[in-house]
Amino acid sequence: MKIHNYLVYSFLFILLTISCAPKVKEGYDEKKGYTGNISISGAFALYPIVVLWSENFKKEHPNVRFNISAGGAGKGISDVLSNMVDIGLVSRDLHQQELVRGAYPIHVAKDAVVGSFNRNHPNYTLLTERGLTQEELVGIFVHRKYKLWSDLDARFINKPIEVYVRSDAAGAAETWAKFLGVHQEGLKGVGIFGDPGLVQAIKDKPLSIGFSNINFVYDLKTKRTVEHIAILPLDLDGDGHINKEEDFYDHLDSLTHAVATNRYPSPPSRDLTFVIHSDKKTALLTAFIQFVLEKEQQGYLLENGYVPLNDEIKNNELNKLK
Repeated sequence: MKIHNYLVYSFLFILLTISCAPKVKEGYDEKKGYTGNISISGAFALYPIVVLWSENFKKEHPNVRFNISAGGAGKGISDVLSNMVDIGLVSRDLHQQELVRGAYPIHVAKDAVVGSFNRNHPNYTLLTERGLTQEELVGIFVHRKYKLWSDLDARFINKPIEVYVRSDAAGAAETWAKFLGVHQEGLKGVGIFGDPGLVQAIKDKPLSIGFSNINFVYDLKTKRTVEHIAILPLDLDGDGHINKEEDFYDHLDSLTHAVATNRYPSPPSRDLTFVIHSDKKTALLTAFIQFVLEKEQQGYLLENGYVPLNDEIKNNELNKLK
């Protein structure tokens, strides 16, 4: 079962829910299964697969009602710590103060943040062959050392680099920033809310550069990048050329394989996490999280642009629920 693109792009700037029905009392019946409510909010990166997992869980437990919204990792962690939701969707490392306040993380998948630029860039071919180094990206996103494309390479067009970053507290931004050695606040550029908004900004500007979760820049049907979007290759060895070991962006499957085998670095690859409150491990929440970690549900990850957990990590996460 695949998540269609409309699930990814339909929630720009709006709050989405699976169900707004009144709460029902939590319980379990051998014939009817679980009854109750699960509220979830947070990272855009996790939203599409959580929708799928919730639908699959309801097939077995039709009396469970889900309320799911996407608003960024910052909102997810804030909502769960303030007991506004049961599960926060988080796509970055947790901060120590969040753990002290009771955040209890359970990893459910992996994915990655990638640099992106407009496919209609006048130096598209050269950019894909050359790539950019981590140091050059720091010069663009952090220090603004490079104002013109030609400042990076004399062969590039002599026009301004239009830099876009996230305006919301976002796991993608925090992960990209960590790759560049700073916190999200250290990224400089025009701030855009949400993954869909940032992708659209890059589409609209031929000389732009930004970053996104992989599920927002690849078409899940074709496994190729969406229209007008190109992935910026990382020149990991700094030799000024994207060699065979660094060239895995053309197809979504090759990128997720690079993430799984650590050819794509971490960060900007990262864990995707359910965060619950440490004193709120209810039977229903435990059952849903265990369901998500089952082999069948993990099996949906690759076809939808994520990387499943290996058995060792999965067992570690299941042990957290005991």
